[in-house]
Amino acid sequence: MRPLAAAMGLVLALTGCQQATPDADRPETSRQFPRAWRPVSALGGNDFASEDQRDNLGEAKVVMDLARIGAGTTVADIGAGEGYYTVRLAERVGAKGRVLAEDIDPGAIQRLGQRVERDRLDNVSIKTGTPDDPRLPDNSFDRIFLVHMYHEVGEPYAFLWRLRPALRAGGQVIVVDADRPTDQHGMPPELLFCEFQAVGFRLAEFVRKPELKGYYAQFEASGERPEPAAIKPCNTAKGKTGTQ
Repeated sequence: MRPLAAAMGLVLALTGCQQATPDADRPETSRQFPRAWRPVSALGGNDFASEDQRDNLGEAKVVMDLARIGAGTTVADIGAGEGYYTVRLAERVGAKGRVLAEDIDPGAIQRLGQRVERDRLDNVSIKTGTPDDPRLPDNSFDRIFLVHMYHEVGEPYAFLWRLRPALRAGGQVIVVDADRPTDQHGMPPELLFCEFQAVGFRLAEFVRKPELKGYYAQFEASGERPEPAAIKPCNTAKGKTGTQ
């Protein structure tokens, strides 16, 4: 009986260890949120064209016009990278506006800082975020830009939940992305809508534009922000939650 009891104890101990760490592959700061059951693109895949090529298409102008960026607007540019949008937003919002450029790549942050200093962009500040938290100050932004980067976010529910309080009343989150699988540097629109809705956003505008090589989506906060445990994750590319 003793060997049998010992064997059963070992099995129970091993089972307990397996059950205790189901999210060991996730950041500790994300484990209170549901897992995103979708693949994630590698970082840095948004360098699909030079700045001149993007300007020749009119990309930034189209996005800023759709987002109604004007003098005095306060904008957060998340995943700013080398600063393509940062410098153009800075010019558009003018001296009375502000642009916060955020990224998680130390190298990109350093190069962007050098560019901001070289171009004397006094209305731009730079911040280092984390993969699941852009670390934005509350109640600070009229617009938050997520341009060709949302498909790189591996913990979208934690990320969006922490981003939402940074919006001012009437503020909007702007997403530009391509309609293709998430591991191919894109985001199917239905899945995008579902993930934002799960954290308390509603879709305000959606258009497809050739200048963007994809689409433009605009979201607004709607209702109360749900508690992390109450968030229903999306489990298909069609954007259905586990309860649908």
